[in-house]
Amino acid sequence: MEPEPAAEQFVELFHDVFLRFHDRRPASDRGLSLEAVGVLEHLARTGPLTVTEAAQHFGRSQAATSEIVARLEGRGLLMRFSDERDRRRHLVWLTEAGLAAWRHAQRVLDASLLAEAFATLSDRQRQDCLRALGRLLQAPLPTDQPKET
Repeated sequence: MEPEPAAEQFVELFHDVFLRFHDRRPASDRGLSLEAVGVLEHLARTGPLTVTEAAQHFGRSQAATSEIVARLEGRGLLMRFSDERDRRRHLVWLTEAGLAAWRHAQRVLDASLLAEAFATLSDRQRQDCLRALGRLLQAPLPTDQPKET
C-alpha cells in the first residue's frame, strides 16, 4: 500500500478508535474542573510561575488567580516555594499529585474499554498492534529536521 492511501485509512481508523474508546466522563467526574485542568496544563508546559505571572498568562485578575491557586494548593495539587534567585518571589508549581492529576485529565481514551477490546485479541495481535503504533510514532517527520540557515 502506498503511503498516501495508508495515511488516509489510518485517519479514518483513528477517528473511529477515538469515537469508540474515548472517555465519555465529563471533566468534573475526573475530579478536576476545566479551569483547574487549564492551570495545571499551563504550569506543566511553562514551568513554575508567580501568581502575578500566572494571572497575566491566564488573562485573569490576580485575586481570581490566587483563589484558583489556593484551591489547587489545598487539594495538594500545587505548592508554593521561594525563588532561589530572589527569595521575595514565591513561585507556584505542580506537586507529584498535581502532575499525576494533569496526566490523568489529559487521557482521552478509556483504558477499561480498550482492555475489553484487547481481551478479544491474542497476545501476538496485541503486541503487533502496539509495536506498529510505536514504530509509527518513531517515524521521522520533516518538521523533526533542523532548519538550515
